[in-house]
Amino acid sequence: MYPQAHEEPHGSGIGARLNWLRAAVLGANDGVVSTAGLVVGVAGATGDRGALLTAGLAGLLAGSMSMAAGEYVSVSTQRDSEQAALATEKQELQEAPEAELVELTGLLEGKGLSRDVAREAALQLTERDALRAHAVVELGIDPDDLTNPWHAAGASFLAFTVGALLPLLAIVLPPAPLRLTVTVLAVLAALALTGWWSARLGDAAVGRAVLRNMGGGAVAMGVTYAAGALLGAAGV
Repeated sequence: MYPQAHEEPHGSGIGARLNWLRAAVLGANDGVVSTAGLVVGVAGATGDRGALLTAGLAGLLAGSMSMAAGEYVSVSTQRDSEQAALATEKQELQEAPEAELVELTGLLEGKGLSRDVAREAALQLTERDALRAHAVVELGIDPDDLTNPWHAAGASFLAFTVGALLPLLAIVLPPAPLRLTVTVLAVLAALALTGWWSARLGDAAVGRAVLRNMGGGAVAMGVTYAAGALLGAAGV
């Protein structure tokens, strides 16, 4: 009887999911920091709930749309590059199949296979699906799982919106005397969480990441609050 295989995740799909999760955490973090800076800055100038709500919603919508548009453009460019690389590889396979077989053999040999085993593996992969074999081994692209710009845009929009909602609600829901305190504490707690999460995903030092994240958010809120207070005092 063979020993039972461990139930461990393998394959490029795990790395892709981790990248998506990391991007979601960073998007939420951006939503927290940028919206917190905006509403705290406005709070430095005025305590009017309507003004705070308007500023917060405007910042949430502008930030989420900007994140989504930027991610869509970026991932669309990446997808275009992947498709162009696949088209080039397909043409090369049609024009010089033997040279491509030699190239695939060399790539597999470079991964640690012996010459004979690499040659046999290259032959079998080519017979099964030559384009896919070259795409995965040579280009690092899965032809059946190209990056999707709409998924990326939607994920960025949602992540930023979720992050931005926290400071927005924290600044408008509590009574006026507690708004700033509640917002600062809520934002710092959220930044501690996103800092911890991003560090765990990247196998980095948790304490340093949390302090760095909280420190950056605190500085952002302090600067915008001071600016708002100065403008409010000046009657602007």
